Amino acid sequence: MLAITDIHKSFGQNEVLKGVDLKIDKGDVVVILGPSGSGKTTLLRCINFLEKADHGHATFNHMEVDLNTASKKQIHEVRQKTAFVFQNYNLFNNKTVLENVTEGLIIGRNVPKGEAIEIGKKALNKVGLSEKYDAYPSALSGGQQQRVGIARAIALNPDIILFDEPTSALDPELVGEVLQVMRNIANEGTTMLVVTHEISFAQEVANRVVFMDGGVVVEEGTPKEIFVTPKEERTKKFLKRVLPNEYTFSI
Repeated sequence: MLAITDIHKSFGQNEVLKGVDLKIDKGDVVVILGPSGSGKTTLLRCINFLEKADHGHATFNHMEVDLNTASKKQIHEVRQKTAFVFQNYNLFNNKTVLENVTEGLIIGRNVPKGEAIEIGKKALNKVGLSEKYDAYPSALSGGQQQRVGIARAIALNPDIILFDEPTSALDPELVGEVLQVMRNIANEGTTMLVVTHEISFAQEVANRVVFMDGGVVVEEGTPKEIFVTPKEERTKKFLKRVLPNEYTFSI
């Protein structure tokens, strides 16, 4: 469904992505792990053209796109197939919860307002916010705001949802409610590419885990292959550091 090939991206002299390849099939839940600065977020942003890659190609359901020279029409077509959940919510503070969800449908996809409202309500119901249609973001907890962000993505009915560390801005007690919503939509067959530090989510929900470091994919495999029998020394060291009590492989 999505294949990206040889993505490179530099910021000045800092080469952040050094030739990343990734393939995602329909229904996959792929989790990208790695230390800060490994290029995970930049990769997601290049896929959705929030950043322009210096080099690389992507195929979205047989539509081939050069990630450096894509036309405005091609970028629009890619964004019609994807949705992005940001780590800092990116909600409009002057709009209600329901308006935040329907804005992209009405403005970006020309959905009639009445139809957009029905879609928006269904999406908010799915993330447990049926009583918050008319609330403003300032009246919500961080977890609720992020659930609005997820509802906004669901409402677009994309081929794939890109999650950029969706729990990193949350207080620890609010992380669970967002991860549960993500589990629910993954169980419905939603294709997801998730950058996260939540190892438990990767273990329980992902069908593939990608470990990145230094702008490259170091290793990828099933959760069992990555968490139980990792092959690369860099992967082992990372897991030892983030979960020091759970792994007994030698490094």
